[in-house]
Amino acid sequence: MQKISDMSRSDNSSGKKFSGRQGGSSRKKSYARGNAPIKRKNTALEKREDGMRLNKYIANAGICSRRDADIYIASGNVSVNGEVVTEMGYKVQLTDEVKFDGRSITPDKPEYFVLNKSKGVFVTGSVHKGGLTVMDIMAKASKSKLDPIGKLDTQTTGLLVFTNDGALAKKLANPKNGIRQIYHIKLDHALSQDDLEKIREGVYIESKKINVTDVSYVKDRPKTEVGMELTSTKPHIVQKIFKSLSYEILNLDRVVYGGLTKKDLPRGRFRTLTKQEVINLGNL
Repeated sequence: MQKISDMSRSDNSSGKKFSGRQGGSSRKKSYARGNAPIKRKNTALEKREDGMRLNKYIANAGICSRRDADIYIASGNVSVNGEVVTEMGYKVQLTDEVKFDGRSITPDKPEYFVLNKSKGVFVTGSVHKGGLTVMDIMAKASKSKLDPIGKLDTQTTGLLVFTNDGALAKKLANPKNGIRQIYHIKLDHALSQDDLEKIREGVYIESKKINVTDVSYVKDRPKTEVGMELTSTKPHIVQKIFKSLSYEILNLDRVVYGGLTKKDLPRGRFRTLTKQEVINLGNL
């Protein structure tokens, strides 16, 4: 486990059936050849022999496992080309429009990356023409549409996870789950011992108490440099904590996210997560 006091040492998802008596007659109804009733064909739900099984399509989209996908399909949560499908084993084509709970999904293979974001790089888009965004960087990683989990301010640096796995992204972004994060913070003036203790005890932001896991001075560095560990995913929460105590953050760097660290990942670079790292994130 990385100690926050040692951070300076590392930059580091109908037809009706007829049976029995009808009109008092038990005779079976028969039709002359060519006079049989025409059964309307639902072109959207026509069973096909080729294509990808719907449950696999959903699983590949990162929504859930195939077994859970069957449950959702049977419950009517899935539609293909505008028609609800509840048939097990139904196959879809890549050209079909598949929606899960009304949201379009694609069967891309789940991919996972982590980026060591540089300062001045936009996350959600640039207000300045030509400004570099994290999406510009991650376009080199995959042809799939990758989305960042959470956000970092333009001037904030450090770890940012990207994936096309909607289920994992939703889980990690849920404030109730609490993802472990460690920040290396540089302040405009030295943090007093009294204010350090106030942060440890929990400060009130917008009438709500914000508890941190730990906060301390960075070892062998000026008292303007602080390490903070917390699990809150509230926007700008670190900045708000110090602003409430009249400090301005000059540099904010996320050095740990979940079980991920910046070790061997230079600023501005990204890498693919290992299988074990993905499992670990899923278990958080």
